[in-house]
Amino acid sequence: MTAYKNIIIAFDDSKYSKAALIEALHWAQAHGSKVTVVHAVYHDSEEFTVSSSRFEKQLRAGRNACEKVVGECSGEFDVDINYLIREGEPHEVINTVADELGADLIAMGTYGRRGLRKMIMGSVTASVIPDAPCDVLVVNKPCEDCNGVYQNILIPYDNSELSRKAVHRTAGFIDSSDVSVTLLYVVPRYQEMIGFFKSETVKEQIRKEAEKIVQEGEKLANEDGMSVNTVVEEGHAADKITATARELGSDLIVLGSHGWRGLDKGILGSTAERVITYASIPVLVVR
Repeated sequence: MTAYKNIIIAFDDSKYSKAALIEALHWAQAHGSKVTVVHAVYHDSEEFTVSSSRFEKQLRAGRNACEKVVGECSGEFDVDINYLIREGEPHEVINTVADELGADLIAMGTYGRRGLRKMIMGSVTASVIPDAPCDVLVVNKPCEDCNGVYQNILIPYDNSELSRKAVHRTAGFIDSSDVSVTLLYVVPRYQEMIGFFKSETVKEQIRKEAEKIVQEGEKLANEDGMSVNTVVEEGHAADKITATARELGSDLIVLGSHGWRGLDKGILGSTAERVITYASIPVLVVR
């Protein structure tokens, strides 16, 4: 993350946004980054027509929360940290501020709730990523586990432009040969790919192609001065990514964001949303 010198933190005073803040501050302190805490207050004109005092109350509460957390963190971290309060839809505020300030990383927290474990502030995380002007770090663990240091990184790799960018980005921020980096390629389920018949020859051909893909990824990493391990799995991509991260004891997943929305749902498209929802470790989404 050596390129991340201007970090935006989406903050709503929840323990999950605080986790994202602490994670980002550890990074900022180690690398001399500037941090801006951004709090959005949504003003529903119909809701506040009757009672404008409610909106003013929310503004005051947001300002107080930001002042408190910035004051606490300024005493703990040697970091240039400021805050902004903006009115508007949270995802629009976050991306607008990131663009205005020339941010190169947005950090956000998530938490699981109800069946599909919706994102923090509703679906703000899922709404921010498609239009984000920079990379997005999603943190979904409590503050006591946050340290901004990653020793075991998993990169889902499919040889796409953005998965190659994920490799380059990772090579740019690891600063120790002790860091373990694994490239994972997930072969779609055999039954879905080859529904008309089963053939050992076809299966072997698919496996060889998968090995070729991760070997190309390994070569790319080596060119960036980074040693990696490679893994090939078969199944649903999101499930295999999160399962492999658990099995390897990974502390960060770095993945590309293409195909996030609409009908363009690639292996790291709709998959990215599921990984972010279900992963128990931070996920860095490369733009």
